[in-house]
Amino acid sequence: MWLSQRKLRLSALQSFVTAEKAVLVTLVLPFQPCIWTEVSNVYEISDSSFINLSVFLPVDDLLCCVYLCLNQLGPAYLGMELGVGETVLMKAVAQATGRQLDKIKAEAQEKGDLGLVAESSRSNQRMMFQPASLTALSVFKKLKEIAAMSGNSAMNKKIDIIKGLFVACRFSEARYIVRSLAGKLRIGLAELSVLSALSQAVCLTPPGQDFPPAVIDAGKGMSADSKRAWIEEKTLVLKQTYCEMPNYDVLIPVLLKEGIDELPKHCKLTPGVPLRPMLAHPTKGVGEVMKKFDEAAFTCEYKYDGERAQIHILESGEVRVFSRNQEDNTTKYPDIISRIPKVKKESVVSCVLDSEAVAWDREKKQIQPFQVLTTRKRKVRIPEICWQCIARNALVVCVSEQSLVKQPLSRRRALLHESFSEVEGEFVFAKSIDSDNTDAIAEFLEQSVKDSCEGLMVKTLEKDATYEIAKRSHNWLKLKKDYLDGVGDTVDLCVIGAYLGKGKRTGTYGGFLLACYDEENEEFQSVCKVTLPLCHSPGCCVTSEHMDKGSKFPVIRHIPVMAVFGIWCLYDTEKSGNSNSLFT
Repeated sequence: MWLSQRKLRLSALQSFVTAEKAVLVTLVLPFQPCIWTEVSNVYEISDSSFINLSVFLPVDDLLCCVYLCLNQLGPAYLGMELGVGETVLMKAVAQATGRQLDKIKAEAQEKGDLGLVAESSRSNQRMMFQPASLTALSVFKKLKEIAAMSGNSAMNKKIDIIKGLFVACRFSEARYIVRSLAGKLRIGLAELSVLSALSQAVCLTPPGQDFPPAVIDAGKGMSADSKRAWIEEKTLVLKQTYCEMPNYDVLIPVLLKEGIDELPKHCKLTPGVPLRPMLAHPTKGVGEVMKKFDEAAFTCEYKYDGERAQIHILESGEVRVFSRNQEDNTTKYPDIISRIPKVKKESVVSCVLDSEAVAWDREKKQIQPFQVLTTRKRKVRIPEICWQCIARNALVVCVSEQSLVKQPLSRRRALLHESFSEVEGEFVFAKSIDSDNTDAIAEFLEQSVKDSCEGLMVKTLEKDATYEIAKRSHNWLKLKKDYLDGVGDTVDLCVIGAYLGKGKRTGTYGGFLLACYDEENEEFQSVCKVTLPLCHSPGCCVTSEHMDKGSKFPVIRHIPVMAVFGIWCLYDTEKSGNSNSLFT
């Protein structure tokens, strides 16, 4: 595979991202022709000089490489999903290799990785005529084609495409294609690493050069510390821009044409494109809050027990709602959307609100538990709604296409009150107090719990009070009843079953089924499915030390009640059966 051909074979990409040097510079290729080495699964580099992949690949090729490395088909808010289950993949592997489905299933259970099964099955297969080599772009197009399929015969068509890809695989390509289809690529490459690699690639080899490039390493001659600081500075610009515009289809073309420094001018926060929300740090008491915000004015707001809802009002009047993970939840909240035109002032042309969607009982006029909210379907019509969702705790981060993320909270809060009207049971501002009195805050916390809230959100008003996108900031603190020292109930649950581990947990248990004892019926009632450690809540450390080996069933002790409730709904929707479960 010659670099001048400007094509990237899939095996080249897959082997490269698994190489040890991927941690340092992910998106790079050697200047000299590359020789595939099956044994080491890495490139043999005949020249130590590196040329950045972004310089020589067309934009479409670079985009598909980035998405393949991240195991994505596009931005999260577009909702593109492959819709291919493990059973379908097994059928495709069996049909493409001529092996029996039962043997494929047995080997997958033994190895814990269907990708490894596919690779071994393909390596044992002999062909009279070898199909054309797969390229990264062709595979990416096939994956998008699979995601776009729907209808009665869609599954058979998907299997046919998967079989076609599988037959053309060489070396370890079968392993990574199956993993990509399963949604578990397992190459140890997080999105932040990809952004860092893109930044380093563009910094070291500036885009826009002719081939061969005049500048291969723009940092040559710099000291190691200066070079590192320079790259980190540029990387921060790229990451901040991506947080406001999380779309590589928009970001990468500008990056290659204009460079990193021009990104903020061309890629801005835009209504209709969800940004990654700011998150809060947990605290263990009012005293800790007072210590951290000793010299800063702050406000305490109710922390509502709901779901993050990012409300986008477009210039056309269309309203869209996105989740914390940038998923499009517009069809989930038609009641909230229908109220926005009523509460929005005429001066607001477009806007982005960071709010909380809360279940609301219209008759009792009180907040419902989060578990009620989770029962709502992804698509619902207003006549089908038996309880309402209301938007609370809203913060404005963009008005009329003017980003406010650099403005202090006091300014953003004032704009919110100027731009929207509060309507009880429909659109409500967060209940709050601006106080530095310990007793007043403790009393307000107690009242928030009585009002069916989780606790308080404590936020700085002026000092370091900007909206830090995609960051768990110390300028936002969450004070929940369950986090307080000495407060919060715990439970002891029995382990009544286990689930076979996959991937890195192959050969061990990947999760446990917990239960409590029902004395009246003299039987164990299943409660939830968990992995260890159970959760990352402060003070919670569930390990093997909590096992009561003297009991008939192993017991996990001191589990926070809220941790169990938080995962109960997930288990409740899945307990219809699991082929990987081993019940004792």
